[in-house]
Amino acid sequence: MQKQTTFYAVISIFFFWGFMAASNGIFIPFCKSHFDLSQFQSQLIDSTFYGGYFIGSVLLFIYTYFFKKDFVIEHGYAKSFSIGLIISAFGALCMIPSLHIGNYGLILGSFFLIALGFSLQQTAANPFVVLLGDERTGAHRLNLAGGINSFGTTIGPLIVAYFLFGGISVADTSKAVELKSVDTLYILLIVLFLILAFILRSIKIEERAQESTEAFSFEALKKPQLQLGMIAIFVYVGVEVTIQSNMGALLQLPEYGSVPNTLLFPFISLYWGSLMMGRWTGAAEAMTEDQKLKKILLIALPFLAFLVVYGVNFFKAQGVEGINISEIFLPYLGFVALMVAVAYFTIENAAKMLFAFSISAMACMIGGMLTTGPISILLFMSGGLWCSVMWPCIFSQSIKNLGNYTSQASAFLIMMILGGAVIPPFQGWLGDVTSIKTSYIVTPLCFAYLAFFGWWAMNNNKGEDVKVAH
Repeated sequence: MQKQTTFYAVISIFFFWGFMAASNGIFIPFCKSHFDLSQFQSQLIDSTFYGGYFIGSVLLFIYTYFFKKDFVIEHGYAKSFSIGLIISAFGALCMIPSLHIGNYGLILGSFFLIALGFSLQQTAANPFVVLLGDERTGAHRLNLAGGINSFGTTIGPLIVAYFLFGGISVADTSKAVELKSVDTLYILLIVLFLILAFILRSIKIEERAQESTEAFSFEALKKPQLQLGMIAIFVYVGVEVTIQSNMGALLQLPEYGSVPNTLLFPFISLYWGSLMMGRWTGAAEAMTEDQKLKKILLIALPFLAFLVVYGVNFFKAQGVEGINISEIFLPYLGFVALMVAVAYFTIENAAKMLFAFSISAMACMIGGMLTTGPISILLFMSGGLWCSVMWPCIFSQSIKNLGNYTSQASAFLIMMILGGAVIPPFQGWLGDVTSIKTSYIVTPLCFAYLAFFGWWAMNNNKGEDVKVAH
């Protein structure tokens, strides 16, 4: 019973990781207009958020290097989780006065603290979820946690949009938004973080003894699959984030409908919901051993995920003038069907899947740049579908055949989340000096490298094929 309670508490945290990451897509254009920022400056939200993840990983590396101990193993998963939650709660607390003061630098610092706590939480997440039950079903629990994370990315933009714009008539988008309207959101986050921290500290879970980690070394970095894989993770996280982070500025162009901040939520939600559609596709592999049922689920699950995303946005849009959810969403079914077709023929081989999805994404990004209006929006939005399965594909190929270096290699890969802090502001700067649409040239270039890594893995990373599991 205690393990079950703890498990539910832990997987609820996966929701908030997705919630916060996806809601940046609403918060960025809001801050840009509210504080009169350049596109580059607005993207610093992503820099500080994902930079927090990176710095958190670096601090854990430093701890391991000097003390020859793994912080999470030494203190236990539950305690490490609770410490991370308290750090995130403190960051959320700092956000409230930062918003009222109207200091953008303090707001960025608050985002950094929230992400710093998330970094420690994520470090403990996967092994802890596996620990909380039969090891043979650990992958299924991780799949459930990933699904909850994706649900958070889907509804996060809707919730943040409600707290920012819920009380404002869409017809009067010029009306100033009272920043105190966000207080309730962050107070709720603080309370929930502290409750979860209390639950994790109060419930006694017998954690299986683990040996101390080996002394930190750079031996893993000599392996070519890791070298190329680290760049791939950096590029992947960066392109996944930058597509949606700069989307608000793109949609505000006249040729894209001059969409106001108040009506951005379905576009951001659809983008992050696309990742859920793709991940549910990959999850079919882990749900059953029956090959016929696998094929059925592979086709059915992404469309079921689409219905979930469509449903929550349709509900949110009731009574909102100036937006037609069906007009936005229904044409997107064609892209979902295309993604399912590509997955159907490649899911048995992670390297092949990465290559095919990267080529598809590159083609869609180029198509988005060469077109305009609704078709261009859908092409850019499809980046979420193509990005959805890339993390496990890249990760599995990067640590393949590394033996004793696998743990160290995994830690290096996690550090490369830094891409989410670098590529979005770079695109923002490019948008300032050229145009926001021209800045999207960053996206096909990123996918071109990911296609290269997939091709390299197919031809050089020999060994037992790794199926994609989410």
